[in-house]
Amino acid sequence: MSWWQALILGVVEGLTEYLPVSSTGHLILAAWLLGLDDPEIKPAVDAFNIVIQAGAIAAVLGLYRRRVVQMLRGLVGKDSAGLRLAIALVLAFLPAAVLGPMLADRIKEELFHPWPVIGALFVGAWLMLAVAWNQHLLDRRAAREVEDVDWRIALLIGFGQCVAMWPGTSRSMMTIVTALLLGLRPKAAAEFSFLLGLVTLGAATCYDGYKDGHLILEHIGWGNLAVGFVAATVSAALAVYWFVKFLTKRGLAPFGWYRLALAVLFAGLILSGAMEGFGEDVEAAAADDAADATP
Repeated sequence: MSWWQALILGVVEGLTEYLPVSSTGHLILAAWLLGLDDPEIKPAVDAFNIVIQAGAIAAVLGLYRRRVVQMLRGLVGKDSAGLRLAIALVLAFLPAAVLGPMLADRIKEELFHPWPVIGALFVGAWLMLAVAWNQHLLDRRAAREVEDVDWRIALLIGFGQCVAMWPGTSRSMMTIVTALLLGLRPKAAAEFSFLLGLVTLGAATCYDGYKDGHLILEHIGWGNLAVGFVAATVSAALAVYWFVKFLTKRGLAPFGWYRLALAVLFAGLILSGAMEGFGEDVEAAAADDAADATP
């Protein structure tokens, strides 16, 4: 892997990680276009794509540093609202932490294949469009802020996140849609999703870094890893900053149409035979997408 390939993958990861469009789908296509689908280096590339999620995590830590500091103060007994938010995030993380190991083998057997991934993109698209078309109804009761997330709401968002164990669904999509349906304002729904990602993505990143870090160092190297990390950090910060404003003004519909187009693209590539081995790439990388929701 060259430095410019690491740069492109880092940008793709950062731009798509927190958007409801499935980052794995974009990384699969980007890696293929960059010629990084060689079986000899593919395991290292897949691990690289997960580990540079640390850059996306760093972006949220920077953008929401006041929330993070508030939660840290809460943990030492100096901010009750911060403590409630920290507890809510832990509760929202628990369903994936419990159900993930229980369902991992069954999910891998049934869903880690090209057509289930494409189906997830397709179904998720229509879910987002349904929410967007009924946004006026949600707006009438959308009064909750992040501070209003109690244990019930947190757990329900957590169970929504578990649906993203279906590879191709998108962790961000499920947490944001669930939060909107539970009465959170769009800005608050996005913020809670981003903060929950600190916990969920952090666990997945640490696990894969520990398990496959040697492959990254052997085939990719520290320098390219640093390039990917920085690129993911900067692009994720820009994407999150833009997305919050866009979601507030435009809603989820544009992302739903985009997911539909992506599903059609992937299906067309497989059926036409234009991407030899693409089906196998989807199967292998589906584990990465599910890992975002399964610690």
